[in-house]
Amino acid sequence: MADERPQSSSSGAPSAPGASGGPRPPRSGGPGGRKFFRRKKVCKFCVEKIDAIPYRDVRLLQGFVAESGKIVPRRLTGVCTTHQRRVTRAIKQARNIALLPFAARH
Repeated sequence: MADERPQSSSSGAPSAPGASGGPRPPRSGGPGGRKFFRRKKVCKFCVEKIDAIPYRDVRLLQGFVAESGKIVPRRLTGVCTTHQRRVTRAIKQARNIALLPFAARH
């Protein structure tokens, strides 16, 4: 017990946990300290076994376009990579022949 002085960081300021890029403390997802569970999204086209995504089906494609006119990303829609590429291509084709708008009305 020769040296019992507290060790300080080099900057002198106290650091928050996770602020320096280190491991973060676990988040509590609600009452009881349970973690939040997000259900794995499954591809709508794979489940229904749809291979071709027609550019003429405006009602289907509008579900993948946000109100602002942007194409909704895969992580939000839950569509697999190959079908997201086909959806994107179909949306762009529908935009070019004026079935879908390029931007939202304001």
